[in-house]
Amino acid sequence: MANYILQHKKHFNFKTFVQNALQEDVGDGDHSALATIPSGKKGKCHLLVKETGILAGVEAAKEIFKIIDPKFKITVFIKDGTPVKFGDIAFIVEGSSQKLLTAERLVLNVMQRMSGIATKTNYLQELCKGTKTKVIDTRKTTPGFRFFEKWAVVIGGGSNHRFGLYDMIMLKDNHIDFAGGILEALDATHAYLKKTKKKLPIEVETRTLNDVKLILNKGGFQRIMLDNYTITDTKKAVALIGDKFEIESSGGITEKTIASYAKCGVDFISVGALTHHVKSMDLSLKAIK
Repeated sequence: MANYILQHKKHFNFKTFVQNALQEDVGDGDHSALATIPSGKKGKCHLLVKETGILAGVEAAKEIFKIIDPKFKITVFIKDGTPVKFGDIAFIVEGSSQKLLTAERLVLNVMQRMSGIATKTNYLQELCKGTKTKVIDTRKTTPGFRFFEKWAVVIGGGSNHRFGLYDMIMLKDNHIDFAGGILEALDATHAYLKKTKKKLPIEVETRTLNDVKLILNKGGFQRIMLDNYTITDTKKAVALIGDKFEIESSGGITEKTIASYAKCGVDFISVGALTHHVKSMDLSLKAIK
């Protein structure tokens, strides 16, 4: 999963994230640690899992520790993406006791949320088992934390939708309405790409089966989104589209309905709740002797 960092490092600076997080948390000093722990004292902590789920954020924790103090020694026992249970020890980290205490909450905040997202993603992807459907995320992410949230989706067995506004053209309802219609939006997009010489994939959101028919006749895109379709209309849309374009279902799909949508034959199901409505996993970083 370290490749994920390399893949997106152009749009995410790990060091800057850690510096900003520490500025927010530490300010002019971690006075609790400075007051109680001698500067030269060494210590070790282990990452204790306190509930069942999918562990995520181990590689992120390694990067955070490395930035805070390159002298930290980390021994990993459980890798990202591994099912875990109460009492499991994911890793041990050794080094300056003061700096361990300073790093503790940042590491836990990142890992707990990532593990919660990975666990939810894994659960929903398992509900789609036996189909070709991939569960994907959306841009409904926490500002400044998108990198970690989308990374967690991948760790949980899902896939990323576009990472941001820059890597895909997605013609949603508002774009279409402002442009004057679905065909007008497509024409404007093609003209823009020709003018700018950009090569970006295009996805078109449809709200009705008539929208699907219109753009099938037009072409010039890679993926069709079926937004807030019923199961019946999803089946009809899949039959119309066939294998001509990728198909994504979206809009209010829950754990109760996701399997039914997957069985319609769609390629992707996007779930905003993966990142905006998820419970963090209970983890602790505890000092050990």
